[in-house]
Amino acid sequence: MIRAVVFDVGECLVNEAREYGTWADWLGVPRHTFSAVFGAVIAQGLDYRETFQVFRPGFDLTQEREKRAAAGQPEWFGEDDLYPDVRPSLSKLRDSGLWVGIAGNQTVRAGGILRSLDLPTDMIATSDDWGVSKPELGFFEAVAKATPAAPAETLYVGDRLDNDVRPAAAAGFKTALIRRGPWGIIQQRNPEADRVATMRIDSLAELPDRIAAFNAETR
Repeated sequence: MIRAVVFDVGECLVNEAREYGTWADWLGVPRHTFSAVFGAVIAQGLDYRETFQVFRPGFDLTQEREKRAAAGQPEWFGEDDLYPDVRPSLSKLRDSGLWVGIAGNQTVRAGGILRSLDLPTDMIATSDDWGVSKPELGFFEAVAKATPAAPAETLYVGDRLDNDVRPAAAAGFKTALIRRGPWGIIQQRNPEADRVATMRIDSLAELPDRIAAFNAETR
């Protein structure tokens, strides 16, 4: 049975369109051009950070984040950047007795922003907190240690086949792949998705009923 649910952050809970738009502005390129190159990079199976190299070879994302902060333009997201289904879905999952966590590849600053939003969760953790990032096994080992249920009883929810679902499944977790955001749309027809994902969803609002049905079948 599924007893716990852990969520990725970007494009699972948070719509990152505005934030990536600010990176285009920082680079001094049109937002639609940045988005087009971003999508092309993802479609080739490359690391999304290669997008920055196209416009500025040698670009160091960590250093540029610090420069943005120093310039009064730090990374930021707020309530309006959450997908509309986030709060009601997380609340319904907790009300049904499931343990709910958030764990994604995020900076310490982003973790602080997430905690300030007072989301209905039992845990919020980031890759910077743990010193290990997805898709590395160590990240999912950290998720397992922080979650009261066993990996086989935990559903990890993400928008990426490569960074979320595949490594989580390899670590023994059940998985849900959500079809939204650049990766979710570009990777949706990958035949591997049906093989490794426990379930595929278009909205987080589907999860309470899908999990209830899954648990009913395993009783």
